[in-house]
Parts: sequence; C-alpha cells; structure tokens
Amino acid sequence: MKKKTARYGRIYDQLQELVKKSNDKTARMATIAAVLHHKMDGFFWTGFYLLRKGELIVGPYQGPVACLKLEKDTGVCWAGINRGKTLLVPDVNKFPGHIACDSRSKSEIVVPVKNAGDEIIGVLDVDSISFDHFDESDAEWLEKITSLV
Repeated sequence: MKKKTARYGRIYDQLQELVKKSNDKTARMATIAAVLHHKMDGFFWTGFYLLRKGELIVGPYQGPVACLKLEKDTGVCWAGINRGKTLLVPDVNKFPGHIACDSRSKSEIVVPVKNAGDEIIGVLDVDSISFDHFDESDAEWLEKITSLV
C-alpha cells in the first residue's frame, strides 16, 4: 500500500508538470491515460468515456480495443455518472448490467470527471485482469489525478 501511494504521488507530480503544457482537455486525458497505463501495475485498460449529447463515447485510452459507445444507464461507467461518485468493483461479473468490452477484465474503478463548473463530463475508467485489484487509495489518487483534466 505504501509503495502504491508513493508511486501515485510521483505520477501526480509528473502529470501536473505535463498537463501545464496544454489547456486542451483531450491532450490532457491522453497524457493521463498513457502515464497511468504504463506506470501502474495491473492497469489492463485505462481511459476515458465522455458524455456527448447524452451518449457515453470512448475518449483517449490505452489498452485493447474498447466499446465505442456504452448503452445508456448500463454498466459501471454509467453507474459512476448517475451516482456522481467513484465506484470500486472488485468483481465485474457480479455488477448488474456490466458491459464486457473485453472478457479478460475482472475488476474496475470508475471516477467521474468534472469540468470547471463541477458538472460531470465523463469518467476515467480503469480495468484490471485481477479480481479485487482496486482499493480506496486508488480512488483517492485517481480522483486527484482526474482533477488535472
């Protein structure tokens, strides 16, 4: 736990410097997804789903091919948006209405992403091929990291 927290701290500091170079949200999301995906152990799919005209559409990501659009009000990503909070899912197979974009995913964390007006504009979605991979420290740090968007 201590090692993971220290790693997140270093990643946060790195991302703070990187995102200063652009005010473009897409560029920031792409950078965040790439850094997290390649620096955090067990991140199988790391990316963003963005609200566009009432639909949840894939944004910048790292990992295997993703679902391009998530059916409204189904799955973990929509649940995170509808509940307005971070969701930790230790076993995606036990989550009602889970959308399996890749059957290798076993656990998931979804963090709402907000704009300057505190409105949800999408989510950061991270999947792992291990059950019960994410915990409260992931939630805390990923919430802090998504604030950089």
